[in-house]
Amino acid sequence: MPKKEILLTSEGFLELEEELDNLKNVERPSVIEAIKEARAQGDLSENADYDAARNKQAEVEARIKEIEYMLLNAKIIEKTADHTVGLGSNVDILYVEDGEEESYSIVGSTEADPLENKISNESPIGKAIIGKKEGDTVEIESPNGNYQIKIVKVA
Repeated sequence: MPKKEILLTSEGFLELEEELDNLKNVERPSVIEAIKEARAQGDLSENADYDAARNKQAEVEARIKEIEYMLLNAKIIEKTADHTVGLGSNVDILYVEDGEEESYSIVGSTEADPLENKISNESPIGKAIIGKKEGDTVEIESPNGNYQIKIVKVA
């Protein structure tokens, strides 16, 4: 299987490193202890605590592998200095139709979190504004119909 390059901001890379550290040094030992305690209860065939601890162990180990893969294949994206929208940019946009303003950070798909206004470069808005400059008006294609946004500020 070819390796997929994972696009991350430097902040996203650090967050993954912290999560990995927590999984290895806090979660993993905690799960191992829970398994030991469940084993001490005796018969494992009908031991719900043991089953739950083993399931948790599988989740923790899978997430560790996933993060290690992402960090190994990470490409840190840098912000552009010329007010052009790119990965890592913070962008203020104006929805032309209703006059509403929003601020977004353009990030790789693994860091995307719409609740924190971090949108993927692969999202409809992300795709449309990459490479554009402050003052540009862009048409966004969406399943609910097309609309226009104006790029107010790029930082």
